[in-house]
Amino acid sequence: MNIQPAQRISRVEEYYFSRKLKEIDLLRSQGKAVINLGIGNPDLPPAPEVLDELANAAAHPGHHGYQSYVGIPELRKAFADWYRTYFNVTLNPVNEILPMMGSKEAIMHISMAFLNPGDEVLLPDPGYPTYLSVCNLVGATPRTYLLDPARNYEPDLEALAKQDLSKVKLMWVNYPNMPTGATGSRALLEKLVAFGKAHNILICNDNPYSFILNQNYQSILSVEGAKECCIELNSLSKSHNMSGWRIGMMASNAEFVQYVLRVKSNMDSGMFRPLQMAAVKALSLPSSWYDEVNRNYRERREIVFEMMDLLGCTYDPKQVGMFVWGAIPADVESSRALSDKVLYEADVFITPGYIFGERWDTHIRISLCTKVPDLQDAKARIQKLLGK
Repeated sequence: MNIQPAQRISRVEEYYFSRKLKEIDLLRSQGKAVINLGIGNPDLPPAPEVLDELANAAAHPGHHGYQSYVGIPELRKAFADWYRTYFNVTLNPVNEILPMMGSKEAIMHISMAFLNPGDEVLLPDPGYPTYLSVCNLVGATPRTYLLDPARNYEPDLEALAKQDLSKVKLMWVNYPNMPTGATGSRALLEKLVAFGKAHNILICNDNPYSFILNQNYQSILSVEGAKECCIELNSLSKSHNMSGWRIGMMASNAEFVQYVLRVKSNMDSGMFRPLQMAAVKALSLPSSWYDEVNRNYRERREIVFEMMDLLGCTYDPKQVGMFVWGAIPADVESSRALSDKVLYEADVFITPGYIFGERWDTHIRISLCTKVPDLQDAKARIQKLLGK
């Protein structure tokens, strides 16, 4: 037999972290006590009242059937209240919010809803690898734009505007930014909205890091007229330590939401109701919840800064989010080489920057999603490796 996969498969590879986690599992099976500082997978638990709500709702015999494709009204209202409280954005919970099973699902659904083969997509460089993968899967044409450290990792929209943008349909942006930790600015969001309107480009802001080590909560939808040309994604994965629950949302105008719903309603059968009810509880947590989460991350970040110092990396101490992004020393061959050396000789995994764009083989990223004793252990291992 000669059954071949679809041509789209040739345009993507297995996700980097999927491959790396298998390698780490193999090393651990061989007796290596690898400390994984690569992935942004929150290790802290959700709030106790959120867990109680999940357990109580799951015990109800009527909560185990198929659910609405648009989520329960209580969840959409909770997202709307959350956006009003923290982002000063008014959203109609009836038709301007669509609960999603995480941002990664939303990226695929939005791309399927708006992109045709040959449409061009502006992708940040460096940027989340899924933007490129999904672009390739739907047959669109990726086109990167540079996030220059000299510009605080903000795009040069004036330079972009001088290029031929006639085939560009969609632009992915991500502030607070991953992997760089750049916060973005109100002025940038306003420029992005104006840019989208001027060039008839859909601006999609992926916003899951809003609350991590960041006090300046921003939404592109707070800009006047943004709903006309913008979609925003958000998630409970990082802000509420619920990454495995797969609960997120998209928000935009009612027409855009309906386009995405046409795709989504043909690909899933609704989110488990107890998960939705627990998410409602999570979204109602007081601001002190975020303060406590960030207290933990601040303590961890100081240790990771010390690791960066040991490795001779330079970094911005004001960056936000659950990672630290740093430039490796000029005499180090590459981020790949440094990552491999630390993994194979110190049993510590750190992420090489090249996975976010080839030009970033000069950088590494270290996750804060590891408890302090393990971070101290990782630091000691690196210190021993380097003989410092």
